[in-house]
Formats: sequence, structure tokens, C-alpha cells
Amino acid sequence: MNYSLPFLPKRGSKPRDKGIAMVMDKGLSYREADNLIASAGHLIDYIKLGFGTSIATNGLRDKIALYHEAGIRVYLGGTLFEAFIIRDMYDDFVNLLNKYDLQTVEVSDGSMKLDHNKKCAYINDLAARFEVLSEVGAKDSEVELKKEVWIDEMTKELEAGSQLVIAEARESGTVGIYTKDGSANTELIEDIHQQIPENKILWEAPVKEQQAWFIKHFGAHVNLGNIAPHEVIALETLRLGLRGDTFFEFLPPELKKQYDLR
Repeated sequence: MNYSLPFLPKRGSKPRDKGIAMVMDKGLSYREADNLIASAGHLIDYIKLGFGTSIATNGLRDKIALYHEAGIRVYLGGTLFEAFIIRDMYDDFVNLLNKYDLQTVEVSDGSMKLDHNKKCAYINDLAARFEVLSEVGAKDSEVELKKEVWIDEMTKELEAGSQLVIAEARESGTVGIYTKDGSANTELIEDIHQQIPENKILWEAPVKEQQAWFIKHFGAHVNLGNIAPHEVIALETLRLGLRGDTFFEFLPPELKKQYDLR
């Protein structure tokens, strides 16, 4: 912090096990990545090279190394994992991870139908060599999973070796744990939160209103993902109660009572 204020939540430094921020890189250049690190690298825990963007990004190896040097864990989008699996190229995918010195991997089945036992077998195999994040939920808004399925799959994936389970939302924030208009599916989220350890869930929340909702409901240290690079510092101000949406969240009751406009 550049200066101090009372009544701010105490934020931990990296490596964090709560209050995690996962940022979506959809093709930043090396210079853009360097600028992102300079301004907000201390606030970023994971960088996801979104969907299949890594296949077409110039300077990929150098950019990955740059993120690693800044203490940011990098992984390829889950859609790319699925693209290899549907082509029966699992070994090639593992070779790709090794080629670029990646230590983190995402396993998902949001774009294709994959037997869940087989998904867990992939998780288990990868977990012996990599840090695994696995994603639950479909990218198609017409595919709805019952809450029991969400909880069962998340539980089994953690048991298989996932370090974090990601609750799907896409970069649009209009599927999975959200309705088509982007509002939170509160019943589903509450049920997941009650059944799955809080520090093991990474909630995708690409939109400010979604980020504010999670912080209001679960506190400053909720794990949030699919954050746009230019929104990292803005998200941190939401966590600290230094933005209008969460301004009163962490103030003592006497100040809230005296100054709350509502």
C-alpha cells in the first residue's frame, strides 16, 4: 500500500491461499504483459491464457517466463485442453505443458461432453506433475447442471487432485453460476459455498457487479477469476471498500449508521 487507512481488510501477500485473483490474458503482447506486471503484478495470482489464444500469440515462451518471474502462475485455457482431448492428443498436450515450462494446468469439459470419471482420471494423472485447476459448468447457456451435479463434480475433482475448482461463467459472465442477464444464481452459489471449502473455489466474475456481489456476500478474501487485465487494481479497491459498491462493507457500525445515505 502506498499509504494507510483504518478499517481496511488486511490483504495477504503472494503466495496467497485466499483472496486469489485470476486474470484473463486473451493475447496481450510481451510489452503489455510487462506493463501489467509493473502496475498490478503484486495483485495477480494466476494468469490464464484464455481458450486457445496461446496458439496464435507472438513471443509466447518469453511472455510465460515473464509472468513466472513475477511470481504469477500461468496456465492455458481449459478449452485448449479440450481441443487436444477431442483429437485424442493427451500426450501431446502434456508435452506442450513441458515445452513451455508450465507448472499449472486447467482441466475442463465446458465445451465438450466428457465422462466425469475420465475427467477425474486426467486430473489425477496431471496432479502428479502439475498444479491442477479444474472447471465445472458448461459454456452453453442452454446446458444447465443441477446443483447436486455441481457439488458432486467439484467434490470428486478435489478428491482427484485439483487444487482449486473453478465455477464456470465464461468471459461474458452470462452462463454457469449466472443467469443470462449476468446476475448471480444466488441459490446455486449459496449451495456450492455451503458444501465446498471456500478456499478451494475460484468463482469466475468478469463483471464489476458480479465481483461486488461476491465481496459483499463472502468478504474481501473471496477467490475471483476471469478478471480483465485493466480491472485488476479496480477489483482490489472493491476488496478494500474503496469503491462505491463496497464502500460501507468494512466500516464499523457507528460510521455506517452516521453516514450511510440509504
